[in-house]
Amino acid sequence: MLPESWIVSEPYAGLQAQALGLAEAAGLAPHILELHPRKPWSWLPAAIWPAPLHAVGLRQPPGPLLLTAGGTAGAVGAACRGHGARVVQVQNPRMRLDKFDLVVANRHDGLAGPNVITTRTALHRATPARLNAAAAAWAPIFAHLPRPLVAVLVGGSNGRFRLEDAEGIHLATHLADLMRLDHAGLAITPSRRTAPTVRATLETMLRPLGAWIWDMTGENPYYGMLALADIVIVTIDSISMVSEAVATKAPVLLADLPGRSRRITEFTETLLQSGRIRRFTGRLDAWPVKPLDDTAEAGAELRRRLGL
Repeated sequence: MLPESWIVSEPYAGLQAQALGLAEAAGLAPHILELHPRKPWSWLPAAIWPAPLHAVGLRQPPGPLLLTAGGTAGAVGAACRGHGARVVQVQNPRMRLDKFDLVVANRHDGLAGPNVITTRTALHRATPARLNAAAAAWAPIFAHLPRPLVAVLVGGSNGRFRLEDAEGIHLATHLADLMRLDHAGLAITPSRRTAPTVRATLETMLRPLGAWIWDMTGENPYYGMLALADIVIVTIDSISMVSEAVATKAPVLLADLPGRSRRITEFTETLLQSGRIRRFTGRLDAWPVKPLDDTAEAGAELRRRLGL
């Protein structure tokens, strides 16, 4: 019987996906508890809340084993540990590490300690089994597209990098060159952060050339695209999207955007130096690669250290 476990996070899909990826890799089947801090605590950093459980409407930990994701959940998790729960924190909690049983963080976060598990990429759910299932489901949808099939993962502005109208036109122009000059087939998925005007630019410039573009309705093609792509292009703004892309068997091209982030720069520079990714310059580029994914190892290490 699996131990009772909970994922605790704010209602952000990216945070929950990382925690779910770790839980699945550890053989857990967790419940999900979304945090909605009360006022006035929602106006203040969680690290200075005097009573984190009260701030999110809890009287006690939801269960004996918690996977907390993000800074707000970290503050709640640290308080839950004081009430007897075991707590695994995903991402840098930005507080003392000894407040947690385990902390699972990326190498570029620079954390170290006896309770820290370090990964090269973000945790995710793009497992071989999930990708294989998605490939079977989506192969008929993409069968009409020319080869090589290029999956394009488009993010958006996030306070560190900018993807607005000008950047959307620049990206679409480069992608059009791939179709005209390299005769590539394109399958494109925007994200929730992609501006509507950028989505409209991609539609206007690329759909007439034969690109397949997700319209944000119905089933998300994301895993199917990753599974079937010969090459993946991903915008630089998302560590999670880059991490999922390099977990596949495809070469990954990084589309730069205006902006700056120390964490993302350190992360992508490591992958560039290792040869797992290359910069996208507007033309096709392919080279031999192997999948890069530390999620399974992190899950196994979690089980070992907690004695599950």
